[in-house]
Amino acid sequence: MNDTSSILSIAKRTIETESNAIANLIPKLDDQFAQATEYILNSKGRVVITGVGKSALIGAKIVATFNSTGTPALFMHAADAIHGDLGTIQQNDVVICLSKSGNTEEIKMLVPLIKRGDNKLIAITGNMDSFLAKQADFVLNTYVEKEACPNNLAPTTSTTAQLVMGDALAISLLELRGFSSDDFAKFHPGGSLGKRLYLRVSDIVGNNLKPQVNIDANVKEVIVEISEKMLGVTAVVEGDNVVGIVTDGDIRRMLNKYENINELRARDIMTTNPKTINPKVLAMKAKETMQQEGISQLLVMDDTQYLGVIHIHNLINEGIL
Repeated sequence: MNDTSSILSIAKRTIETESNAIANLIPKLDDQFAQATEYILNSKGRVVITGVGKSALIGAKIVATFNSTGTPALFMHAADAIHGDLGTIQQNDVVICLSKSGNTEEIKMLVPLIKRGDNKLIAITGNMDSFLAKQADFVLNTYVEKEACPNNLAPTTSTTAQLVMGDALAISLLELRGFSSDDFAKFHPGGSLGKRLYLRVSDIVGNNLKPQVNIDANVKEVIVEISEKMLGVTAVVEGDNVVGIVTDGDIRRMLNKYENINELRARDIMTTNPKTINPKVLAMKAKETMQQEGISQLLVMDDTQYLGVIHIHNLINEGIL
């Protein structure tokens, strides 16, 4: 039975091999990469990505990255293309073909058909002397010295290189387009990631009760309000103005400080100048403010209008924290 050290040694060797291969891609970046990126940027069509085997799987992932970062893309399997799916490629589309060898039978059959359609072809290949490289309009070199597989057979390092080259293209296009976090949110409306990008304080505060007491309220009234509204806090108001806040912590400090609490009022135990946040602000900003201030709640204020409280538990429940 293999021991822990030998297993970890294999894993570390694999990661080191792939890490070195990725680093070696940097000096291979040249004008071809820049020209291919600019062509995609200025294209009026989509990006069609194709390949076979493991390269096809990597191509599908690159498609997903392109689509989520503002570059319309779709996947077409090279084998399916030569059996009826070639119509996927439309006028003005740019085709990216992934192939380590650049000489597979499917690629040799597909490339002339792409060229006949007058679509620009970008090759991502590890063989600069291959059929694919020689036929392509732009060639992105993903040559690797060896696979991580000890037999140098299973596509590992080579597919990692393809994936990284695809990411380099996607992020280059993203930055050239000025693709912002707001744009990103449009493509990722679901899950905690989406919520971090679009959920605002106003979307949360309306679901909470609105604790508040008058500045002359007695201690019992303050405690009851905090308990009933279940946010660990209440705003203290004088007329229409918020003048302070009383938290669970303030109640505990009051009990430690005073022997007789019967005569105390909200004004005596409140904290003035409470931390507030505008309802239009992203919930992520509320999280950051709470963390910076070391607090669990913020009063939500639209100018001078008190709207309620946002609690750190709201952010946890929404997956923001």
